[in-house]
Amino acid sequence: MEGKLLQLLQSRKRISELKQIHLQITIRGLHINQFALSKLITLASTIHSLDYAIQILEAAQAPSVLVYNNLINCCNDNNRQKDAFSIFKRMNGDTAASPNSFTFTFILKSADSPHHFEQGTQIHARILKSGYGFHLFVQNTLLDFYSKCSVEFDPVPRLFDEIAERDVVSWNSMINAYMTRGNADMAIKLFESMPERNVVSWNSVITGISKSGDMELAGSVFDRMPVRNTVSCNAMIAGYVRQGDLHSAMQIFNRMQNKDVISWTSMITGCTHIGDLATASNLFDKMPIKNVVSWNAMIAGNVQNYQFDRALQMFHQMLLEGEFRPDEATLVSVLSACAHLGAHEQGKWIVEYISKNKFELTKSLGNAIIDMYAKCGDVSNAKLFFGRVKKRCIITWTSMISGLAFNGECLQALKLFDAMCAEKMEPDDVIFITVLSACTHGGLVEEGKRVFYQMLRDFRIKPRIVHYGCMVDLLSRAGKLEEAVEFIESMPMEPNAVIWATLLGSCKVHGNKELAKYASKKILDLEPSNSGYRVLISNSNAITGQWQNVSNAWTEMRDEGIEKMPGCSSIQVGNKVHEFLVKDLRHKQRKEIYDTLDGLSLQLKALHNVPCRTLDDILNQ
Repeated sequence: MEGKLLQLLQSRKRISELKQIHLQITIRGLHINQFALSKLITLASTIHSLDYAIQILEAAQAPSVLVYNNLINCCNDNNRQKDAFSIFKRMNGDTAASPNSFTFTFILKSADSPHHFEQGTQIHARILKSGYGFHLFVQNTLLDFYSKCSVEFDPVPRLFDEIAERDVVSWNSMINAYMTRGNADMAIKLFESMPERNVVSWNSVITGISKSGDMELAGSVFDRMPVRNTVSCNAMIAGYVRQGDLHSAMQIFNRMQNKDVISWTSMITGCTHIGDLATASNLFDKMPIKNVVSWNAMIAGNVQNYQFDRALQMFHQMLLEGEFRPDEATLVSVLSACAHLGAHEQGKWIVEYISKNKFELTKSLGNAIIDMYAKCGDVSNAKLFFGRVKKRCIITWTSMISGLAFNGECLQALKLFDAMCAEKMEPDDVIFITVLSACTHGGLVEEGKRVFYQMLRDFRIKPRIVHYGCMVDLLSRAGKLEEAVEFIESMPMEPNAVIWATLLGSCKVHGNKELAKYASKKILDLEPSNSGYRVLISNSNAITGQWQNVSNAWTEMRDEGIEKMPGCSSIQVGNKVHEFLVKDLRHKQRKEIYDTLDGLSLQLKALHNVPCRTLDDILNQ
């Protein structure tokens, strides 16, 4: 019976069958068979859950070192390092199962970041005490641990020197350690002195050099390789993509005999980075095998290139095909698309999807949800999720403060900033832009001054020109034009056209002709070919009744070939986002749209007695 159950255990793939076999093993007393117990734990971890596998261990009587080792390895496979350390601790208290060399290599692999350094050093001490410190594969694992987790680099070469009979893994680990620490020269020197190399050695060097950005050197090493594989080519492609050299990346990609999903995804990412979405889509459609990272590359690429509607369409296509479940990166991208489009209903649906599928509310996901709700005007839900984010970072606070200001709650935004400072969260220069903008839109002049000087005095943050621009905007909008000019003249850097345009905009509102003329001259001196500034100057002249100047401005623009960039707006109706440009005639329902606009314009004219332009007026001007 035992043999039959073991045979069944090898072939089962369903949770219900696994549990039936587990029950039979327990009833028939086969839980004492360590081989069966080890197989059961591995299978439970693979097809059900790691928690279930841990429960099996906890119920087992006198589990062997093989059982413990398998479960620690399963924890590593599931990125559950904390559980791996807990199992190792239990093992140390079990006199029937002392750790062996495999145990130490498995548990050291669980220590994969500086956060685990102290635990790793304790394991190292236990290794020396147990007499496994001279086992080569234990030494190699220790070398890998210290290279990943030690802040100080000194222990790494010291350990390397202590290895009496190094193998190629030892050399590769040391080369990788130098590359990880940014010491490419020492890595290459070590590489050149290796008694023997394998493809991993070559790949480690190529990967490190390409990450450092020296693609000429990476290419020379790549050309020397006796045998290349997919990893070698992928390292080169990734390096060229980071440099924006898509031509060189494509040459290697086209020559590859065995492209994998990483090869295709790297090329897609490269295309989206330079804005070539057509080639990216073509590559994506040709991919023989996709994964969630491939989908994310396309969705994020569309978001980065402002194709927000297309990003949402791809997300829905991904869900419809159902082959891959969206992950956190997918959801952050689509929430960003919803935020930019103001697609509130789609955003709410995505949040419901997150809740229904029990995604953890990480900082990244929480920040994206807050930003989406705030930009869609749903401040109450933005506040709700702000309260749910347990570990807030500076982006969380910035998103919420920006959201409050964006929706007119400027005083609340300022109060939230003060609360953030009271919680000892260190602000950065970006959040000060957000807070100063909130003060500007709320007319909070004295508060804005206080925040600006708080940035300088309390947080030692050197203002950038954008901070000075916020202060000029704050003073100008409040009608304090002379004070704004004094502030501009006191700036430690040369004011740019944006600063003067900000002042000009307020001169137009407050009717200061002389200052408007002065600001206009400054703008034209700095950026004479900027159509937006030319139009601003023309409109300023129109407000103050200087019609000859208006006519001259438009004539000069026409003579110099300067065209005003058309404005663009979008609106979501149902599940579709509609985009419109100025004078847009592409939409299928354009007649109904313009008829409605004309009707609204006539109503406004009747209410306010202002001139009204119909569609014909616009098109015939």
